[in-house]
Amino acid sequence: MPVFVARLLARMGLLGTWWTPAALLAGVYVTSWPLMVLAEPEGSAVAAPADYWWYFVVTAATVGYGDLRPESAAGRVVGTYVIVGGIATLTAVFTKLAKTLERAKGRRMRGAVTVDASGHVVLLGYTPGRTERIVDELIADGRRVILCAWEDVPANPVPDRRAVFVRGDLSDGAVLRRAGVQRARSVLVDVRDDNEALAVAVTVGHVAGHVHLVVTLRDLGRERHLRYVDETVHCVQWHSPHMITEELKHPGITEVYAELMTHDGAGTYSIRLPESLGPVLVEHCQTVLGRKGGATMLAARAGGELLVNPGWRTELPSGAVLYYIGSRRLTPEWIARALRGRQEEDG
Repeated sequence: MPVFVARLLARMGLLGTWWTPAALLAGVYVTSWPLMVLAEPEGSAVAAPADYWWYFVVTAATVGYGDLRPESAAGRVVGTYVIVGGIATLTAVFTKLAKTLERAKGRRMRGAVTVDASGHVVLLGYTPGRTERIVDELIADGRRVILCAWEDVPANPVPDRRAVFVRGDLSDGAVLRRAGVQRARSVLVDVRDDNEALAVAVTVGHVAGHVHLVVTLRDLGRERHLRYVDETVHCVQWHSPHMITEELKHPGITEVYAELMTHDGAGTYSIRLPESLGPVLVEHCQTVLGRKGGATMLAARAGGELLVNPGWRTELPSGAVLYYIGSRRLTPEWIARALRGRQEEDG
């Protein structure tokens, strides 16, 4: 009978749909109950309308609690029919579920999904090796990443990572909307050349408005063209992947680096502490540089070891080198006088 029902469903076009297990289970129930009533002696609990549904469920699910069971040989044959029908139903359920999961996985691998997330980072463009590095750094920092690549990337290039893959024409607003660009926290345009970068950035500006937009350029001189699209766009040298991820994680950080590299901006300097000072606390160096020199200490080199952002109670040996940011270069004579004055204050 289950085979007959399956063939009937196939003729009706229901096989392979979610209706298949439901119709199969209903068919077995409707046919098995009258058979059980005929097979069992009068007064049998298993054939009672109030109890048969429970017997059917536990038997079809192959659980078999044993609280209800047929008394006659014919009733046991009907019970066997229910078991076979239950197995056929479960098989149909798992087959359909497997096909559904496989299709969903296939759509994810082909980049045919639509992202409904918000506050994520969208990477537009894919370069083997380079993009994986950027994705890894962002994910390690707890960011949700959507990778959107051109159609020449046939399948998800980062399947072993937690990045969602979207595929299509990156200059098409519909594709960018599928990637959730309009709800993204940050968008990186990292494509094949600067002309593509400009075209994609224009589309991003149209779709997402004033999103935090980062564009990589081979020629930073073309930044002025992107400023026509969005005055707040952040352009980063294509050959600096780490700087790219820093800008995505900390918006505006590239402006800080750019200011440090500008001739008339704040500069980075180094100065060696005079041997005559003896050991000096980092706290004293920070205080003197900040209050009297208008500078900020970044690091120190002590005995061949580089200490970046050392703790204030760290003691630096005589002759240590200080690295600092300031508007001017300080002389060893100035630092010596300032630190001696500080030491005398603590004296």
